[in-house]
Amino acid sequence: MTAAPPARQARTRKRFGPGGRRRARHALTGYLFIAPFLAVFLLVLVLPLGYAFYLSLFRSRLVGGTVFVGLANYGAAFSDTLFLHGMRLVTGYLLIQAPVMLGLALFFALALDSRRMRFVRFIRLGMFVPYAVPSVVAALMWGYLYGGSFGLFAEIARDIGVEPFGFLTSKWMLGSIANISWWEFIGYTMIVMYAALQAIPPELYDASAVDGAGPLRTAWSVKIPMIRPVLQLLAFFAVIGAFQLFSEPNIMAAVAPTVIGSAYTPNLYAYNLVFTDQEPNYAAAISFLVGFVILILSYAVIFSMNRRTRNP
Repeated sequence: MTAAPPARQARTRKRFGPGGRRRARHALTGYLFIAPFLAVFLLVLVLPLGYAFYLSLFRSRLVGGTVFVGLANYGAAFSDTLFLHGMRLVTGYLLIQAPVMLGLALFFALALDSRRMRFVRFIRLGMFVPYAVPSVVAALMWGYLYGGSFGLFAEIARDIGVEPFGFLTSKWMLGSIANISWWEFIGYTMIVMYAALQAIPPELYDASAVDGAGPLRTAWSVKIPMIRPVLQLLAFFAVIGAFQLFSEPNIMAAVAPTVIGSAYTPNLYAYNLVFTDQEPNYAAAISFLVGFVILILSYAVIFSMNRRTRNP
């Protein structure tokens, strides 16, 4: 190897400057580009979370005012039957809602990607439209359909001479809420999976065809493994969405007040603690516990999927 000519070395020193000033300016430019995001991130997420954790360490008392109690609010939550019941309920909701939503979305995405269906654009748009409906509006609409005395399903049941189905009973309420979520999010989830399927290189399909794989074998051995990272991300979102359940039970409580109480879900419980019972400190502790559970379950889901990938 030969050394660079003196003239080239001089141009290099002139370009980058002593001490790497040019690289420093480039790094500063990058930080300036992300500074607006960092400012908003700190303002609307980090600072509120810090303040909420600060509140969770205190408790308001009739005598003595607000006092520091450390982790006592967290300890009280573990013996709170209302909170524990809500956590069990949303865990059951997760086990019902997430597998069905992901499974149906994957089925529809694979069907659209098979190129054997007609009116693909119309079907995609029709399935995606419910996602554009706000959760409050969707809950109001389905609450009307579920109504036992005035709902559409009840009227049809009476017209054909059968007893109306108890959508709003304690036995079926969780499934009724899950159905609202399926109606809202299956189309959106399907579109995300379909976009991932469209990005798979066509050469893989040619190779599977040469090996004699049929459509089902190609879907199982090529398509699904190729979009596994997307499936992991959607499963992560499903866990978060299940434990953030709030709008649907809050709206449905108006039509089924004897079934949905103030602590039906942890989020609904925290909301009522703040705005009804005036206990923001305890509500903050409950919210952090829910976030901790979400973190653990999300990691468990992703770890399980990665383990299956390594050990098929």
